[in-house]
Amino acid sequence: MITPRDDVALMDGYHSPQVDVDVRLNTNESPDSPPEEWTNAIADALGSIEWNRYPDRAATELRTKIGALHGVGPEQIFVANGSNEVLQTIMLTFGGSGRTAAVWEPTYALHSHISRITGTAVVEGERAVDFSTDLAEVRRVIDAAKPQVSFLCSPNNPTGVVDDEATVRAVLEMVTAVDGLLVVDEAYGQFAPWSADVLIADDAPLVVSRTFSKTWSMAASRLGYLVGPAWIIAELEKVVLPYHLDAFKQAAGTLALAHVEEMNERVSRLVEERGRLVARLAELDVDVWPSGANFVLFRPRAIDGSEVWQRLVDRSVLVRNCSSWPRLEGCLRVTIGTPGEDDSFLSALEEALQ
Repeated sequence: MITPRDDVALMDGYHSPQVDVDVRLNTNESPDSPPEEWTNAIADALGSIEWNRYPDRAATELRTKIGALHGVGPEQIFVANGSNEVLQTIMLTFGGSGRTAAVWEPTYALHSHISRITGTAVVEGERAVDFSTDLAEVRRVIDAAKPQVSFLCSPNNPTGVVDDEATVRAVLEMVTAVDGLLVVDEAYGQFAPWSADVLIADDAPLVVSRTFSKTWSMAASRLGYLVGPAWIIAELEKVVLPYHLDAFKQAAGTLALAHVEEMNERVSRLVEERGRLVARLAELDVDVWPSGANFVLFRPRAIDGSEVWQRLVDRSVLVRNCSSWPRLEGCLRVTIGTPGEDDSFLSALEEALQ
């Protein structure tokens, strides 16, 4: 009987629990639907798709409009089925047997998981006590392992920490010195005060990944993209499967880019609501970490986090249990929802903490 690769057989898959509850705040989705104008436009677009023909392999229109958003041409944009496929394509291109990827924990679990799936060795460093990027630790890991790919997540998932420009510049210098590639994962970048895309240059081994799942309210579409030097994009296009991005998804993303103002308004509302939620959490018996994303990490002080998670589920509220993640014992992560959803969460949490 056929068996999987030995390293794959030992892996645990990456899963987010899908539980039937009234309030679901565990996967950092937008609580708001896309604009009605977009919904109507995508319905109209269905009629113009030539379903018997393959889609535009280069996704030219979509890449052009995404590029305009970042002030670059389409040759500097790579699009794929969610930012996870973007990351997977990076590792298929620049990782593999005999190569190494570097991460600093705690951080997004799929950076390590995807690396290992592609046969890439993973070296793990640690973040500082406050979960910020520790440049001395970054230098230790990079000097010792000389990784081909290094990952930064900013705002970091699940801690919410944002790396400032000076930090990313310093890491980029270290990565450049060992002929590596720096991947800055900005899945929550629209919530942050700056973007590492300002550092992208032809002679800089830096790429920035984004997703339509969060701020664009399009998690169901599974659309993500990468901004980087044209020469890196050209290498990724050699690896990705032909016609991997279907015509409907290309239309959905292209039409969404006509609603940048509405997206920015959603981000502003969520940032304001995040402030309200953090203020309320600060009044409860939990430790709370500051966040630059659309979620907040917290740890109950007197009751085990996994027990609190179950008590919340019993009250039909689902958050993310991060207790099994490195250095996050007892921690939970809550997505910013609507004011009503957040009130339900806070009420259930107050009961769960007793």
